[in-house]
Amino acid sequence: MVKKNGKGGSTSSTIALNKKARHEYFIEDKYECGLELQGWEVKSLRAGKANLGDSYVLLQNSQVYLFGTNITPLHLASSHVVCDPTRIRKLLMHKSEIERLIGLVERQGYTLIPLALYWKGPWVKVEIGLAKGKKEHDKRQDLKEREWQRDKDRMMKNKAR
Repeated sequence: MVKKNGKGGSTSSTIALNKKARHEYFIEDKYECGLELQGWEVKSLRAGKANLGDSYVLLQNSQVYLFGTNITPLHLASSHVVCDPTRIRKLLMHKSEIERLIGLVERQGYTLIPLALYWKGPWVKVEIGLAKGKKEHDKRQDLKEREWQRDKDRMMKNKAR
């Protein structure tokens, strides 16, 4: 059952998920970051018009940036603002976290990928994952485990009848 807030909307705070990330990468650690947005982007996010499918995170000049995230502008947004749906957005993190990430990415071969975009109070947050890429045999093993779990659940359900 989904609870409703006072304005009639649902309380689900998730805006967008990167479902492909867990299939392609081993997620070692997760970080929560703020996101620097423009006004039209916030309106679009409230309408749920975001896609994290092809996005990634880069570290440049001791700053963290989100590339490739598509936030589709609303038709009702202000007409005098030039809207770039895939612009580079700055992520807001503590300096100590950024320095730690720089060390892990540059020395140990990790990569940073966005996992989720969600509301936390009035702010938009991005969950980024410190990840290592999976090989093809790892992906097949995960698929086998998922199918076995599904079959096991199906057998238990039929046995209970």
